Amino acid sequence: QVRLMESGGGLVQAGGSLRLSCSASGLTFDDYAMGWFRQTPGKEREEVGCIGGTAYGKLYADSVKGRFTISRDNAKNTLYLEMNSLKPDDTAMYYCAAYYSPGDFCVSRQTAYNKWGQGTQVTVSS
Repeated sequence: QVRLMESGGGLVQAGGSLRLSCSASGLTFDDYAMGWFRQTPGKEREEVGCIGGTAYGKLYADSVKGRFTISRDNAKNTLYLEMNSLKPDDTAMYYCAAYYSPGDFCVSRQTAYNKWGQGTQVTVSS
């Protein structure tokens, strides 16, 4: 059974940093493209970015480009999201997700992802 568990969320002041982690189990981790998504109440879930199984290919939403970095440690079955220069607009529940795709690349389209974590809350105060 595939399980994705996010951690690292919390309350941070604007301009600060947080590092989210997503621990995966029940899958051959490096055969899966991984993504980060976020959602605030009343809004649709949006993509943050994704990373291919080999960590070669990465994509980022324009809203986070230059501030957020996605990485993965395949030896530890863990996905990361380093978030810097945080803004109040970054406040959301953050989810990691996965889909089977051996290789270098990923897609940010949510419908491609069929494994999801429960989310971790990030709150950025002004």
